[in-house]
Amino acid sequence: MSTTIRRLAPIMAVAAFVACAKPQPHVTTAIAPPPLATLTVAPERTREEQSWDGVVEAINQATLSAQTSGRVTELPYDVNDFVEAGAVLVRFTNVEQGAGRNGAQAALASARAAYKEAEANYKRVAEIYARKLVSKAQLDQAVASHDAAKASLDSAEAALRAAGQQLDYTVIRAPYSGYVTKRYVHVGESVQAGQPLIAGVSLGELRVNVNVPQSAVEAIRRFDTADILLDGGTRRVPAGKITVFPYADSATHTFSVRLELAEKNAELYPGMTVKVAFATGDAQRTLLPFSAVVQRGEVSAAYIMAPDGTLRLRQLRLGHNVGDRIEILSGVEPGERIVADPTAALAWLADARMADARK
Repeated sequence: MSTTIRRLAPIMAVAAFVACAKPQPHVTTAIAPPPLATLTVAPERTREEQSWDGVVEAINQATLSAQTSGRVTELPYDVNDFVEAGAVLVRFTNVEQGAGRNGAQAALASARAAYKEAEANYKRVAEIYARKLVSKAQLDQAVASHDAAKASLDSAEAALRAAGQQLDYTVIRAPYSGYVTKRYVHVGESVQAGQPLIAGVSLGELRVNVNVPQSAVEAIRRFDTADILLDGGTRRVPAGKITVFPYADSATHTFSVRLELAEKNAELYPGMTVKVAFATGDAQRTLLPFSAVVQRGEVSAAYIMAPDGTLRLRQLRLGHNVGDRIEILSGVEPGERIVADPTAALAWLADARMADARK
């Protein structure tokens, strides 16, 4: 008899453990209805959206090239260095350009002297001609000399400006604030006009390029509204100007759409891929705050409060994120009440079970 009891003891222990471990439904009516804040399920009209991947790019990005010949004497910045607008990026030798400007200055001084002399001579001849003391031919000759001297002066001034511009070309400055992305030359190298020197990009103004199918282009043009989705769609950055290119790619049959950001965002950088949601219509959707949804692994649920005050944990099927709320595809019906704070609901259920156990 004792042997039989010893053999049955393990089986009885396992049965008792299974009975204890059997999950109990989240239902209780042992105490008064819980004083928990609830949300009433009600569909609301929101915009219907379609999302595609886009690529962030900088509006201001450039590769600076040499506009004169020379040898590189200074490269103050390296790749990834931040550069303020107007800072010197590359400096060349300027002996030849400086000599050219000096020669142009000398030629200008000579032209000014010649023009001054021709103008004085013209005034004298014109005054004498007014008294009928010289011929018309002499006056015409003075006028021609004056005009020629003025043309020579204008030419010398233009030559000086050109020489000064050539000298300015020996110093390359940043057109805007940004970061150096590539250097094509090193100190000591000789460069020729047109040769790439340094590349940079500004993070101040960004835009997003998206390729969308031709079936969605008409709705995108009509609604003209889009958001860049961050953190899985929980945060949105509104797009500013939306430009739909008026032609499709012949290979992919997709249209390019360009979105300019309405405001600067420190989380976006050129080259990143982002999800862009375009408004394509209106729809009735049920939305709940993220804080009201319970996540257990791959299962999403919410606490439903019945009219009699009992609580039930019901599984939900989720849709897209809409700001700080989530779309509920199924699991709740209009008019049902959802507990706003699942943690408070769980604590109340625990207290109710303890109250039941003491009875």
